[in-house]
Amino acid sequence: MTRSAVFAPVEIVEGDRKRGIVLLADHAKRDLPDEYDDLGLPASEFQRHIAYDIGVEQVTRKLAALLGVPAVMANFSRLLIDPNRGEDDPTLIRQLYDGTVVPGNYPLTPEERERRLEKYYRPYHDAVGAMVASVARESGKAPFLLSMHSFTPVMQGHVRPWHVGLLWDRDDRAVLPLIELLAQDRTLTIGDNEPYDGALRGDTMFRHAIVNGYAHALIELRQDLIADEATAEDWAMRLAPLVDAVNARADIHEVRQFGSRTGPL
Repeated sequence: MTRSAVFAPVEIVEGDRKRGIVLLADHAKRDLPDEYDDLGLPASEFQRHIAYDIGVEQVTRKLAALLGVPAVMANFSRLLIDPNRGEDDPTLIRQLYDGTVVPGNYPLTPEERERRLEKYYRPYHDAVGAMVASVARESGKAPFLLSMHSFTPVMQGHVRPWHVGLLWDRDDRAVLPLIELLAQDRTLTIGDNEPYDGALRGDTMFRHAIVNGYAHALIELRQDLIADEATAEDWAMRLAPLVDAVNARADIHEVRQFGSRTGPL
């Protein structure tokens, strides 16, 4: 984990915007601004999944390079504030996470909550929105959004057997072809809306894809499969041709309103 007095809340990885793809990584990093020190936690907690999505930064960088497309990554730990939650979500700033109490988040004043929204959360989403708009403008078509995440092999005592999960709400244009392509490798156990449900109102996909009618998918990779540079690169190389194949489909670049299982948009 690194900290800096001058802290940029977002990193842009440049790529060819004409390709019509945007990669997103909400939980790629575990860093904190200097002013928050370590949120009262020992360094060991920042090695865990509660601080970031292990392996996702490396997979996203390599996948962006292989596809030649841009990526937007949040630079801050989700322990500070979770960019993959709506502003009114009770888990936006966690005080307890997978058995760990976060002292720096408790108690949390309304003023401090608003400060984190204004300095970190909103600038990240502003950058995502600007990138999506730029890709739409330069490609001349509706962009395809791919959100990269990872999940811990064991959560609250439950073993998770999936190697990769695809999360979605009602728009299946990208997800079903990806599942079909991944299933060609019979060694893989693939989760369809596992280990999480993909319908989360106010999350990144809801905000930037569903509301706009853009095709999208959220990929969850099991963390023990991408925990080092070599395995992260292997998964990026596995995913790149599949993403290319989906991106070549005509329906991927159409604006279509599917709505959400969470209620009216």
